[in-house]
Amino acid sequence: MSLLFLLPQPSTRLSPATVASTRSALGLKPSASIAPPRSTPKPLTISISPPATDSANAAPQKKVLLPIGFGTEEMEAAILIHVLRRAGAHVTVASVEPQLQIEAAGGTKLVADTSISECSDQIFDLIALPGGMPGSARLRDCDVLRKITCKQAEERRLYGAICAAPAVTLLPWGLLKRKKTTCHPAFFGDLPTFWAVKSNIQVSGELTTSRGPATTYQFALSLVQQLFGDSVAKELAESLLMRTADDNRVKKEFNEVEWTVGNHPPKILIPIAHGSEEIEAVTLIDILRRAKANVKVASVEKTLEISASQGTKIVADVLISDAQESAHDMIILPGGIAGAQKLSKSRILKKLLKEQSSAGRIYGAVCSSPAILHKQGLLKDKKATAHPSVLDKLKEEAIKDADVVIDGKLITSEGLATVTAFSLAIVSKLFGAGRARSVAEGLVFEFPRKKSM
Repeated sequence: MSLLFLLPQPSTRLSPATVASTRSALGLKPSASIAPPRSTPKPLTISISPPATDSANAAPQKKVLLPIGFGTEEMEAAILIHVLRRAGAHVTVASVEPQLQIEAAGGTKLVADTSISECSDQIFDLIALPGGMPGSARLRDCDVLRKITCKQAEERRLYGAICAAPAVTLLPWGLLKRKKTTCHPAFFGDLPTFWAVKSNIQVSGELTTSRGPATTYQFALSLVQQLFGDSVAKELAESLLMRTADDNRVKKEFNEVEWTVGNHPPKILIPIAHGSEEIEAVTLIDILRRAKANVKVASVEKTLEISASQGTKIVADVLISDAQESAHDMIILPGGIAGAQKLSKSRILKKLLKEQSSAGRIYGAVCSSPAILHKQGLLKDKKATAHPSVLDKLKEEAIKDADVVIDGKLITSEGLATVTAFSLAIVSKLFGAGRARSVAEGLVFEFPRKKSM
């Protein structure tokens, strides 16, 4: 499993406050100090459907079942769906609730393809359980899903779980017997002691387990490796900008200034369009809301609903025309080639970005979207980075050896798998390193202790 060292190494320890906050969602006895609750933002609605295929003579697609319920962790669900579909799998998202639409752990609303009851007679090559609380408990309490997953294990087909799901969902079902297992550190003590393993990924026969949102790319890549082989997994890892241990890029900051927004939660606007990169948008939204920023998602299309790069449908909070009614402390552009092209054509967004720069407020972009800022002259005399495919367009502004680049009140990133570090860099600038480290612990992400240059 040579690909499992990819991405920055997640943290192996959580603070007592983080452990208590996570365990309290399950109704377990909390510690004396409880981390502050996550914000309750205006809901973001996401409808996920498999992308259409037109290859009549292609080999049968690998079929994957991904169940979701109230309180499912949205980063884990979105990354798993995106990566597995990108690898070529046919992913069915099934709701374990009476309705298809569910509200995820951070307030994001997901709409499943179908009800879990419609999947009971199907055969899947893989069943992958996202975590989150109370999402893992909702999966555990679904009898139809239990029967499907137990049959999957009995017939020795692949199944996996991440975050709280190994301990909260699979353990009560008896599916961890004689299996080495890992999970989120807050639930690690609930695993059978002899079989518990402190690792990012643990593969034990047909079962694969992982630890949390920040290890989801590794988890998804391991599943791709088992479904499609090493060459597909390696190629996919490279396209997702997943770094090896020998390619440990850092954050670079130029013209350092303090980011201040006044005595209120930072107001952050994230515009989206058809073709926007969903894993970038969802990661940004989830992490910034964990930090208690006031995040507003605005569609630049004529409708609130957009279809993202891998077929995920996202319903924004407002249209971009409504977002121009108030000032924003920060504007961040997610990437995606088609999405960036759509964003660049929005006259209202162009106006907002120009005003943001003129007023000395914060703005940023990831993946292919820094090219939008360059085209508008908003990178003049500033350093920036972007996805390798568009980095040359930035010319003299380009920084090629950093995942995240900050120059004054501008922040940019290469995108895709680097967006977790990008989001935490924003949290650190807005709220301080302490808040960023706390959020990183919940994600199981090792927040850098030394200041990068």
